[in-house]
Amino acid sequence: IVCANRGEVMKLSKTIFTSFTMLCLLSTFFLVECIISVKASPTTWTVDDDGAADFRKVQEAINHAKSEDTIFVRKGTYYEHVIVNKSVSLIGEDRDSTIVDGSGIGIVIDISAPVNNAKVQGFTLRNGGSGTGLSDSGILIDHSSGNNISHNTIINNFYGISLESSSGNMISDNTISLSPFAGLSLSYYSFNNVVSGNTITDNSDGISFLLSFNNVVSGNTISSNNDYGISIYSSHNNVVSGNTISSNSNYGMYLALGSNDNIIYHNNFNNTYQVGSDSKNVWDNGDEGNYWSDYTGQDLNGDGIGDTPHDIDVDTQDNHPLMGMFSDFSVTSEGKRYHATITCNSTISGFRFEIGPETGNKIIRFNVTGKDGTVGFCRVMIPTELMNYPYIILVGVEEIVPTLLDVSNETYAYLYFTYIHSSRTITIISSLARKLEIDFYNLNATYHALLNNYSILLGNYGE
Repeated sequence: IVCANRGEVMKLSKTIFTSFTMLCLLSTFFLVECIISVKASPTTWTVDDDGAADFRKVQEAINHAKSEDTIFVRKGTYYEHVIVNKSVSLIGEDRDSTIVDGSGIGIVIDISAPVNNAKVQGFTLRNGGSGTGLSDSGILIDHSSGNNISHNTIINNFYGISLESSSGNMISDNTISLSPFAGLSLSYYSFNNVVSGNTITDNSDGISFLLSFNNVVSGNTISSNNDYGISIYSSHNNVVSGNTISSNSNYGMYLALGSNDNIIYHNNFNNTYQVGSDSKNVWDNGDEGNYWSDYTGQDLNGDGIGDTPHDIDVDTQDNHPLMGMFSDFSVTSEGKRYHATITCNSTISGFRFEIGPETGNKIIRFNVTGKDGTVGFCRVMIPTELMNYPYIILVGVEEIVPTLLDVSNETYAYLYFTYIHSSRTITIISSLARKLEIDFYNLNATYHALLNNYSILLGNYGE
């Protein structure tokens, strides 16, 4: 039978062999495809200039790393000019003692296109070049976006941090000083950057804008700069808010001709010459403006806002000048982040948020100091989602009744209160027990009103 059907057997064998070969090829394909689809996890590399680590130089580690890797640099002084040519996280062990030194020439750290989304955190970056422009920066970000530059000390560079044609970067919690040109420069169509929480002192200009738009500069301390605290040239639609701008030699802020439609509010201006302006901008947010140390107006209606505008130039004014310095405090509760703000003519310290362990009451506390015997005031904005009505205000142990200002709404409560100055602790309590007490009182009043109406109806019916 086998001999008689040899042709069929050979045909069947060929078919089986072909199918087996195809199965092997498919298996190999899927195996290769599976291997290719598995993405390697990011790697952390270590750098130490004089100890056991993966590398001795920062640049060596970057050259070896892949995008999304982390390079952890241990304490030491690294005399390098670092080119960040990949999207890596460059993390220093300690910002005071992890130092990259440019030896007085060039750029200390250069992040340029096509690189985006790099991080530089926890370093002292010093001794860049001394006078050939953006090529002499502590950090240069050039045509690059999404980078995070935070928690660094940047000192003695011609420019501290320079952004050129770069967008969507975060510059936060850096100390920038001793820059002969500018502590921070945003130039040539840099937009949608956030500059927050930095201390920028003893530079020529603190922050300089040139042809840059839609940036946010908030919560910075900009002081003792030799020319301008903030200078803005041919730049529009930037928001400058919540900064302390003080003791700058020329102007606290200068806005050149052609710099229009910037929004400037909640800043504390305390300079000999506050603002120089050749352009038209907005100096309040509709309800609150800026604090001006030289404002001489009054607040007769008791809301913490000056009754008359503060003139900036011939046809520009702050329509809602603040009677005290503005402070913004971040509060985290139940996984959400909120901001409480205080405008106050006292010095504020020790702000804290607490939840009563037994009562569950939400509590804000802070200390105020001022010249003994004078009148202090606070205008406090509280998100109602964080702390809702009613509010108990204690100055020391004495309860006072605040004014709930007309600008309050379902989202924010604005409280205004006064006190006599000495060193005091202010306590604001959102009391559940007080709320229940008030609700019970209102319910009881409603009951008695209904009972009275019922009695009247009975009397009318009897007649």
